[in-house]
This record gives sequence, structure tokens and C-alpha cells, in this order.
Amino acid sequence: MSIPIKIAGIGFQVPEAVITNNDLTKIIDTSDEWIKTRTGIERRHVLSGNETAVEMGIKAAKKAIEKSKIDTDKIDYIIAAASVETHAYPSTACEIQAAIGAMNAACFDITAACSGLIYGMGIARALIKSETAKTVLIVATDAVSRCLDWTDRTTCVLFGDGAGAMLLTVSDDNQDDILAVSLKSEGQYGDYIKMPFSGKNCPLVTPNDEEKMFIKMDGKEVYKYVVTKLPGYIEECVEKSGLKLNEIDYLVPHQANMRIIEALEKRLEFKSENVISNIKDYANTSAASIPIALTEAIQSGKIKLPCSAILTGFGAGMTVGTTVVRLREGIA
Repeated sequence: MSIPIKIAGIGFQVPEAVITNNDLTKIIDTSDEWIKTRTGIERRHVLSGNETAVEMGIKAAKKAIEKSKIDTDKIDYIIAAASVETHAYPSTACEIQAAIGAMNAACFDITAACSGLIYGMGIARALIKSETAKTVLIVATDAVSRCLDWTDRTTCVLFGDGAGAMLLTVSDDNQDDILAVSLKSEGQYGDYIKMPFSGKNCPLVTPNDEEKMFIKMDGKEVYKYVVTKLPGYIEECVEKSGLKLNEIDYLVPHQANMRIIEALEKRLEFKSENVISNIKDYANTSAASIPIALTEAIQSGKIKLPCSAILTGFGAGMTVGTTVVRLREGIA
């Protein structure tokens, strides 16, 4: 008998500092209209001073745990989806573990860029259904602003910082909240989005050409990839769930670009009011974008619970992750 999984709690956290499009005109040649027309973004939250992605992740995790009403000592695993981490090690997951006191949890990080939350859900689902774990905390937290070239208007206008968390556990009412998960990777398109590590060779060998640790992206190719590939991958996942597209209440896509979101809406024939988007206020927060959009939409009443939803993300790799879920009352 398959073990049913409950989405017990979700939460998010963003920094207090906000940079508007007009603010960016002080440091790069751009305009509010130029950015809004091409991306749908109006403002973004960014880390300031000594704030870190770990701190955001801790706060998001605590909110999800509070909603779940599950004791931290019951958490078996902590998975952190963190592409832009505070440290290479200790892992973000281990730092979150120490802060929340989940000392019985095994902890590790994954790197799937903006698909990170969905990849984490896929791993957590497998751990629970294989009886390796009963409760798994997933925290998606990224400080993308720390790895942007703030002189490059093609990339720096696109991103913001944020964290989102989700707690999964064995369902106590036999209802399975995760109906299907589909994960895809196509490394042949890896050059579309890249962020090199900076580092120098040992002085006893030939010097290397050190690259700055900035995100580099071919926006046109990313757009073409997503609008061509993602709708079909979503349809495959929906088919696996046993539902039909017109039976699913909401679409919660990765918040990368409003044009991409509108293209998905049209291709999948969703009503605009059932497609969740908050990109104008947060920009692209990488792995955190889906949990931020989901949590905020529930808290604002835009998503009415209980309901069904598609969560879908894409990111550097290229990676794609989609899940069909049922959302209960009280999770946010």
C-alpha cells in the first residue's frame, strides 16, 4: 500500500530592503517602462549588510513548522534547495538544522536552480514512500543579488532574494497531497544559464583565467526552451496524476518572466485569475519563487482552499520540475 503524504505547512521570508525599477536607473541605463514591458517586474527584495540566505531560510522554515504543528524533533530530513549559498560548507541545511533545533534530522543541500523546490519535493516524497522518513522539511533559499553583475541590465533587473519552506509528513487521513511528480534534466542546454565559481590555481602550476562569480544568461534561448518544452512536460505530469488539466484549480509557475507565465497560461488554457503570479513585487527569487508565490496567494485569499494545483519550475541545468498537489486548509 502506497504511503499517503500530507503537505503540513508552508512559509516564506524576504528581506526588508526593496529596490524598485526606478532605483535601478541610478546605476544602469534602463527605465521602469523598459523593465516592466519585458519582464513584468516592478520591484525586488534584496539582502543588505550582513543578512544571509541562511537567515531567510531559518525564518521561512520556522513559519512552515509553526503551521504544521509538528515538533522539530520529529523531522527526519532537512533538504535545502540553495543555488546561491551562504557557505560552500557547512551546508545550508545543516545551518538551518542548528537554528531550529531539529537535531534528529539528516541534512543535505541540492542544486537544481529554480526547480529546486520541486526536486526537493520529489526526493522527500521518495523518502517517505520508501519508509525511510516520516517527516521532511524542504527549504528553498537563494541570495541571487550577491551574484549579479549590477552593471549588466540584461540580468541584474531580473532577480531578487527570498526563501520558502514546505513540511511534508505521513498523512493521518489517508489523503495523498502529492498526486504526481515529474523531474527532467537536459544538460545539453546548460550554457543557457551559468554561474562560474571564482578561484585561482595553485601557484605551482599554470595560472588560470579566473572568472567573476556572476550569473550569465541567454534570455532568448531560455524563453524558447521554456515555452517549447515546459507545456508538454506539465501535461505529462498531469496525466500521471490521474486528473485532467481542466480539473485542476490553479497553476503556480516559477516566477521568471511575465511573458513566459502568460505563454503557459495560453498553452494550458488556464483562466488568468487561476494562474498565480507575484513577479512584479519579488522578481525571480530562484528556488524560492514557487513557495513564495504559493504561500502569499493562499494568505491573500487568491487561492481558495482546499484545492488542487500544478507547481512547476525550470532553471539552470537545464532542469524542469512539475508536481500536481492537493492543498489543505490551514497550511499557510
